[in-house]
Amino acid sequence: MNKISSNVITEKCAFFQAGIGILANTSLLLFHICTIHQIHRPRPTDMITCQLAFVHIVMLLITLDISSADIFKSLEFSNELNCKLMLYMNGVSRGLSISATCLLSIAQVITISPSSFYLATFKHKLTKHVTIAFFCICCLNLCFNSNMIIYTVAHSNRTNLLNVSKYCSLTSINSIVRALYRMINLSQKIFFVGMMLLSSMYMVIFLYRHQRKSEYLHSMSISPRTSPAKRATCTVLLIVSFFVIMSCVDIIITSFLYTLWKYEPAVPHIQSLMGNMYATVSPLVFISSDKRIVDILKKVIKMFQTFQELIN
Repeated sequence: MNKISSNVITEKCAFFQAGIGILANTSLLLFHICTIHQIHRPRPTDMITCQLAFVHIVMLLITLDISSADIFKSLEFSNELNCKLMLYMNGVSRGLSISATCLLSIAQVITISPSSFYLATFKHKLTKHVTIAFFCICCLNLCFNSNMIIYTVAHSNRTNLLNVSKYCSLTSINSIVRALYRMINLSQKIFFVGMMLLSSMYMVIFLYRHQRKSEYLHSMSISPRTSPAKRATCTVLLIVSFFVIMSCVDIIITSFLYTLWKYEPAVPHIQSLMGNMYATVSPLVFISSDKRIVDILKKVIKMFQTFQELIN
């Protein structure tokens, strides 16, 4: 009974978390779409944040097993095709999440870099480069996750299956092929995480120098103000740091799941909670740190309070 109740609790938590994440990412996506539409030359980081929000919406929708199954059933797909599409899209969206986060950190480094820095040559065409880079990343992720289409099956009476959700399983893969796919996946993660760590080091140096400059201005009786570049850099640094931590936790849980090679109902829900934590928290960080969004929220709250006073 306790085991069943714990499974229900973890499932409800996963649904609640996904609901908050979808709402936050949708709000962030709509804001940036409006911003990009109104501004002729949007910031490269706005473009990537918009892409990241869309990827996270897809990822959160796909990881809701019941909702995903209902969606595919309404389209009258077979169970086999349901599972292949669901796990393939889940793998692609997770790959795009880490890729777009890495791209965001690199774009921020280029944005704040001085003209003497060799990456500053990309600054004047950064929006174009970001679009091309994201397109290439999409193509690579579509190829890297093609194994999910081959090895994903619906539940059956076969014993050599790894159940990864309520409806879907993975067939037993040849050890050499499995090692190859794991090496590709691990290499991809190591590369992107490594790039994020390097860009984070540069941003920490930038913030340190900016802090020293602020202290100097303060000693000269000049009131220092937090620049938009520093605020944006702090946000990206916080996002990247949180992503790296959650990625490590997700890798541990995923490795545990594959090591067991058996279905434990609570494990997929815990994996979903940990794996979707970044997709849920990151839009909240973006929203709270973006002065433009905060100003809009303040105006909405003020209008609501005024309307409430008029009613009373």
